[in-house]
Amino acid sequence: MAVSEFELRRGRVGAGLAARKLDAILISGLPNVRYLTGFTGDNALLLVVSGKSILITDPRYEIQAATEVSCRVKITRTALTAEALAAIRRLGLYRIGYEPARMNCAMFESLKARLPLRAALEPVPGWIEDLRMVKSEAEIERIRRSVELNSKAFEQAVRHARAGMREQDLAAELEFRMRRLGSEKPAFETIVAGGARSALPHGQPGSRRFESGDLIVVDMGAMLDGYASDMTRMLHIGAPRPKVKRIYRAVFEAQLAALAAVRAGAITARVDAAARGVLKKHGFEKAFVHSTGHGLGLEIHEPPRVGRRDKTRLLSGMTITIEPGAYLEGFGGVRIEDTVVVRPTGCDILTPTAKHLREL
Repeated sequence: MAVSEFELRRGRVGAGLAARKLDAILISGLPNVRYLTGFTGDNALLLVVSGKSILITDPRYEIQAATEVSCRVKITRTALTAEALAAIRRLGLYRIGYEPARMNCAMFESLKARLPLRAALEPVPGWIEDLRMVKSEAEIERIRRSVELNSKAFEQAVRHARAGMREQDLAAELEFRMRRLGSEKPAFETIVAGGARSALPHGQPGSRRFESGDLIVVDMGAMLDGYASDMTRMLHIGAPRPKVKRIYRAVFEAQLAALAAVRAGAITARVDAAARGVLKKHGFEKAFVHSTGHGLGLEIHEPPRVGRRDKTRLLSGMTITIEPGAYLEGFGGVRIEDTVVVRPTGCDILTPTAKHLREL
């Protein structure tokens, strides 16, 4: 029988325990549990020991876990931590790694207070997230399908966009179209902001109605088969003014420059610098207030971060966004974003949606 992708991942983690002087690692972050097991429920712990793994969940997920998970499954009617502690005692484990950014204080204190004598919890930050950065071709295909669904939802919804429509109505239409096309849920809260509000990088849709001359930012993503997509496109009510065209051209050129800088071996700060250099040339450097991009996959924001001080070396198979922007208070803002896959000599742009400023 062929070894599954999940078994290979757990094997890598189990094989890496000794180098970290650990007997086991307790995985509490649900995206990491899913990465290592395929389990899609929302209440689980995973104990990984060299050569074996135990998924702990509750009776609501007994049938589901049996169909999704290839490692041992323990169903418990008590707290998951109590079952994890029982397994730690039974297996004679003393140095147990945990995810400090994923485990809440209550769980940590509960485990720590009841550990066997001489046993200790050891923080292991970012290990599973680092493994997740490079996607398999199967993962990339899932992200590609998520991206394509997201773009289709955008095309369907934008046909309804018009002057007089409320921001929240367009956001609802976008999310409705995602769902109709098969998305499990939005990858994040859909951003729709018009007029001067488009200068808010994460402006949430409100009751404001679109007016003639509005710039409209639409930032949206879908979850499909557990994997996220992310795209930003710009709309405009009527013919754009010269200043709108100028800022749009600057951001468009900055995005192209950053895309051209993406390749295996490139340092993320260099990709960010490519975008900032173009915006500086156009006089908009100070209007760019966030990083150029981020990784995505099982979560909408994953390592690596593509920012000015980030020194991650890109590897083939990483999936990242490229999304420079410029935001002018009282006027409006522009952001253009694609999802891409890092390749040895460049990147594959997964987002199929045209990047022109769309006039409504």
